[in-house]
Amino acid sequence: MELHFEELLEKITDFIKSEAKSETVVGEQFELGEFKCVPVIKVGMGFGSGGGGGEGGVSNRKGQGQGAGAAAGVGIEPIGFLVSKGEEISFLAAGKTKGLAAAFEKVPELIEKLAKNKGKEKEMV
Repeated sequence: MELHFEELLEKITDFIKSEAKSETVVGEQFELGEFKCVPVIKVGMGFGSGGGGGEGGVSNRKGQGQGAGAAAGVGIEPIGFLVSKGEEISFLAAGKTKGLAAAFEKVPELIEKLAKNKGKEKEMV
């Protein structure tokens, strides 16, 4: 039995690359009036692998064997949104205690600010 650690780790890495994206966790960027909102995530990864072989056995029985294993773990957490309007960019954090819900709670504030700015622009005209 041949051990192909590099091939196995490459397959695991490719899988993580395809899945650890903000689009697969919280969705695509979106627009809210004049605001562009881009989801931001935090990704943590860990890898482990090992293998070995040997001869001999219990009670002097002859035998050979080898074994191998590999594992990977991924943690993905939504942390907030990058929000831009024109040249201005800000970050709306999703609180650790509330998760992504904290960012969505701020959406009404964005709508209110947008409405106020539109009102000011009409008064100036």
